[in-house]
Amino acid sequence: MGGFMFSRKEILKKSLAGLMAAAIVLTGVQTPVQADNLQDEITLHAGATAVMNSAYGDTEQKTDNTDLQAGAALYLEKDGEELAEVTEVDAGTVIEEAAEEEKASDVVMANVNDAVNVRVEPNEEAEVAGKLYKNCGGTILEQADGWTKLTSGELTGWTKDEFLLFGDEAEAMQQEVGSLKATVKTDALRVRKEASEDAGIYTVLALGESVTAVEEADGWVTVQVDKDTQGYVSADYVDVAFTVETGKTNEQIEAEKKEEEKKKLSENRGAVSCETSDVTLLAALIQCEAGREPYEGKLAVGAVVMNRVRSGSYPGSISGVINAPSQFPPATNGKVAAVIASGPSASCIEAAQAAIDGATNVGGATHFKAASSGAAGVVIGNHVFW
Repeated sequence: MGGFMFSRKEILKKSLAGLMAAAIVLTGVQTPVQADNLQDEITLHAGATAVMNSAYGDTEQKTDNTDLQAGAALYLEKDGEELAEVTEVDAGTVIEEAAEEEKASDVVMANVNDAVNVRVEPNEEAEVAGKLYKNCGGTILEQADGWTKLTSGELTGWTKDEFLLFGDEAEAMQQEVGSLKATVKTDALRVRKEASEDAGIYTVLALGESVTAVEEADGWVTVQVDKDTQGYVSADYVDVAFTVETGKTNEQIEAEKKEEEKKKLSENRGAVSCETSDVTLLAALIQCEAGREPYEGKLAVGAVVMNRVRSGSYPGSISGVINAPSQFPPATNGKVAAVIASGPSASCIEAAQAAIDGATNVGGATHFKAASSGAAGVVIGNHVFW
C-alpha cells in the first residue's frame, strides 16, 4: 500500500478526528458513529462511501450505507490517496477505542527526579505559578512550541515538554504511583471500627478530606486510618476515585512551609524528671512573666526554662535555671516567692507541667523579651522568643 501508514489507533485519532457523524453498516447492523470536528472526506472502500460532516459549518449529512461482511478489508482514502487498511472492523470497538484514545490523550505526568516549575506563560522568563513534583500528574489543556499548559490540583500553568510524560508512558506511571482515594462529601463523616452503624468510631473526617480507600463492598468503603489500622465509612458519603498527587501553587507551598515550621516548634523535647516543688516554682515564674498572656504565652515561657535545663549550657535543674543570677528578675525580687505562697493559677500549673513533660511551641528557644523590642524570633502574645 502506498502513502503514509497509520496504526489502528492513529487512524481513529487522525482520520476519524474524534467521533464521526456517519453510519457504517456491519453484517446488516447499522451503527451510528458521531463526529464533532472532522473536516475531510474519507472514502471507505468495501463498496461503501461515507462523507463526513465538518464541525465548522457544514450541516448536511451524507452517508451511503453498504454491508461490510465480517473479515472484509476496510480501506481509508483521502483525496485519492490510500491511507491505511483495517481488517475485521467492528464498529462498536472502533467507537470504544476512539473514546479511550481521546481520554488518554489528556493525561500528563511529571518526568523529574524532584520538581519542575510551572509558569504563567510558555517561556522560561515567565513568572513561576507553582511546582509539579515527582510522581505528580495532571490534565493537558493545550500545547504549543514544546510547552504544555496543564492543570494539576489547584495549579494551572505551562511546563516544558521535556519534563513531562504523555500518552501510554503517562498512563503507565499514573497506574504505578496512583492510589484509590475516598473523598468526604458531607460535613462530618465517622470512620467506624466495623462495617456497621453501631460500631465504634476511630475518628471523624471533615468535608473534602481524602483518605486511602482499600475496597468497597455492601455499602461500605474500607479506608486506611493509619499505617496499621483500617476503618469503614459509608459509601453514600464519599466519592471513590483513582488519583495521583498533584502540583502545588506558590501559596500552597508557602503555607506548607509555615505549617512545617510550626510543627518543628511544637515537637516534644522529652520529659524531665522533677519534684512537685519544681512544678510549683516553674508555674510561679510563668505567672510572674506571662500571667496575663494566653495559654500559648504561658507555655512558651515554661518551654524556655526547660530548654535551658536540657541544654547543658545552663544549670541542669529548674531551680538552678530560675534562680541563676541576672536571669529572671521576678525570682530575685520576691515576686516568685509571693506567688508560691498564695499558689499559682491553674493555667500556669498546667503550662508548667506541659513544659516539664516536653511540650513546646517555641522549639528550642532559650530566651525571650518584649515583642516591642523588635527582636527577631517567634512572637507569641507580647513576647518574642528565640
